[in-house]
Amino acid sequence: MIRILGIETSCDETSAAVVEDGRTILSNVIASQIEIHARYGGVFPEVASRAHVEAVVPIAERALADAHVSLGDVDAIAVTRGPGLAGSLLVGVNFAKGLSLGRNLPLLGINHIESHLYAVWLGEDAKEPVFPALALIVSGGHSEIILMSGHGQYQRLGGTIDDAAGEAFDKVAKMLGLAYPGGPVIDRLAERGNPLAVAFGEVRTKGEVAFSFSGYKTAARVYAQRSGIEPLAHPDDPPSSALLDLVAAFRYAVVRELVRRTRQAIQAERPRALVLAGGVAANRLLRAEFTRLADTHGLALSIPPPRYCADNAAMIVKAALPRLLAGEDGTEGLDATAHLPLGGPEATRRTRRHR
Repeated sequence: MIRILGIETSCDETSAAVVEDGRTILSNVIASQIEIHARYGGVFPEVASRAHVEAVVPIAERALADAHVSLGDVDAIAVTRGPGLAGSLLVGVNFAKGLSLGRNLPLLGINHIESHLYAVWLGEDAKEPVFPALALIVSGGHSEIILMSGHGQYQRLGGTIDDAAGEAFDKVAKMLGLAYPGGPVIDRLAERGNPLAVAFGEVRTKGEVAFSFSGYKTAARVYAQRSGIEPLAHPDDPPSSALLDLVAAFRYAVVRELVRRTRQAIQAERPRALVLAGGVAANRLLRAEFTRLADTHGLALSIPPPRYCADNAAMIVKAALPRLLAGEDGTEGLDATAHLPLGGPEATRRTRRHR
């Protein structure tokens, strides 16, 4: 029996979790800063790091209490080391270092993107990983396709050349006067609109498995202006049918782009499994389209439950277990790295071109 305490502070959620043997989630506590950052329409880095300082100790204490364990019952500490906001990451890393040194426990520094991958195998009912797996990681800060050949074996096949998909959702939502964060709001409102009411053209890139969402964002703004769609005066105001159609069409266009590029990578790489991860993996249309995509190509599909799509510490623990079992201990020299590549600081990102 291996119990790991996980700490996650990469952006605007302070989270701590205790997970047993990588499957049994004894606790997974999350303190969100959404209400704090809503006034800015996005995450304010300095405010986020201060909020983490205030929250990290009580959240960790609550995670231990909810799990009915003490630090003496924990076998290791896992913490997000990057990528993310530098100030936010430092809070979690320094706190985890203190726990590790004070209790003489192994310390595992985990890549945040890697942990989103492992979230799909979190929980007692989750299926075992099938390799090679093609993964789409899509969130407010990341939109990239990864080929995972095994535990810790990654190859980046492509990613966004401008905005991440979640970022595009947030920006369009802000433009239309919708609540923050915009992705869940657009996903909910899009269910009431006609996705074919507004025509968004396909983005063309030079043969790469690359996403681009800034053009869709601009097209949405131009259409709103030409059609006389005014931003809501207050996020709780009822939206017009024209606004509902616009967000439905925008969601459809973004999902279509994600699926189209993923299909391109499937045809080139011939994986055995398909993975959808990250905050935008909670999007209902994207989940449905990935289910259809996996069925079409005969692939095993792994998507985390919506509650594990957002940032949380349980996924940090899940990613840490294979490393702990391999004998890793990063107590010495572990530091926060805001732009940490998948695979570690020494990893190189290679974007493969397909004809």
